[in-house]
Amino acid sequence: MSAIAQYLKGIGKKVSGSDRLFNEEKKMLIQEQFEQQDIHCYFQDGSGINQQIDVLVISTAIEESNIELQKARSLGIPVMKRSELLAAISSNKKTIAVGGTSGKSTTTAMIFHIMQACGWEPSVMNGAGLTSLQKKGLPGNAWVGKSDWLVIEADESDGSIVNYVPKVGVLLNVDRDHKEYDELMSLFETFKDNTRDKFIVNQSHTLSRQLSQNKAYDFGVDEKEIGFSGSEFEQKGFSISFKCNDIRFLIPVIGKHNMENALAATAVCNAVGITTGQCAEALQNYEGIYRRTQLTGEASGIFVIDDFAHNPAEIVCAIRACQSVGKRVFAWFQPHGYGPLKFMYKELEENVLSALRENDFFLLSDVYYAGGTINKEITAEEVAVEMREKSDHVLFFPDRKDMLPYLKQNCRVGDVILIMGARDTTLSDFAEEMLEKITQS
Repeated sequence: MSAIAQYLKGIGKKVSGSDRLFNEEKKMLIQEQFEQQDIHCYFQDGSGINQQIDVLVISTAIEESNIELQKARSLGIPVMKRSELLAAISSNKKTIAVGGTSGKSTTTAMIFHIMQACGWEPSVMNGAGLTSLQKKGLPGNAWVGKSDWLVIEADESDGSIVNYVPKVGVLLNVDRDHKEYDELMSLFETFKDNTRDKFIVNQSHTLSRQLSQNKAYDFGVDEKEIGFSGSEFEQKGFSISFKCNDIRFLIPVIGKHNMENALAATAVCNAVGITTGQCAEALQNYEGIYRRTQLTGEASGIFVIDDFAHNPAEIVCAIRACQSVGKRVFAWFQPHGYGPLKFMYKELEENVLSALRENDFFLLSDVYYAGGTINKEITAEEVAVEMREKSDHVLFFPDRKDMLPYLKQNCRVGDVILIMGARDTTLSDFAEEMLEKITQS
């Protein structure tokens, strides 16, 4: 929602918006950033809804009982879904749409970064803020360029990916997240059918491979007879290196999953006319995105890393990336809702435990509850109890702050504390707090 708001403001529209967390007395950073762009912010109480509004745009998270939605309907104001508006915007652009259950935000950011570095001046709407744009004082998840090129993250979680008709589509992977495999494959097949020019898939992923249009467009790791194959992966400190078609890449990020993201970005950029060598050169200066294995800092030899991981596949990737940095990893996860936890807890138990080394620990806290009507049938504590039956390296802290004394006492030089979770806007602040307190005397 925030990316679309900034994009529309950037092309000259009058934009306002609301959030239940906005507060006039103690403004959030993103609220201040919006207002600096002349995007008016309101608390979600209906005060911002009036007859001067042409259309109310909502996400799928907004329930029918929402006071602003009800007020808009009573005033006869048209209501539009976020995905419908994004589809309308992208239909008039040379759009590159990035799909898949993991890695979309990073790959979108990498494509934008390469095109920007090569002078193509694209626009972007992403699910996470680019560090390079945040340094300009922006939220970082949107930018209006001068060309007709637009790079977007195409979300499958609400089914909206079927609305887009991009010039180039890319499918990173298909993992069980929000929806079952059959439904996901149906959505991604429609996404492929809607793509006007080239459809690019990850040949290293069993399910995405099934939707390949042409192997010459595709990417993968140690795959033969495809367009863009990655090999010779290495991670040293907070950088990775690998070869793509005999060209060496060196990127200041961590994790083998980021090699796949970079390969995807390279395949896409080649599809529009940028060479592999230009991609490699541009990504040397890639600055990353907000909360994607992002180093919060280091204190007394202990690293704190903040990550958006919220499904089993992403959690495993984040843990493995940190294992190359730390002697031990203390991986903490806050589930981002009762519904998602119920959907994924069995895979969480199986996949995470298999990813832990004998000296790593997995820590859980209570579910982040953002409001609304939801079945609280499965709790984080119940999941932790089941996991502890298989490993005593699983710990449960109902309140996340209860974890601080434990980590302060147990962490040593060379360890990594990994903070993981989604939706909760205070998680990056919690990572900063963690960094500050683990070394206090």
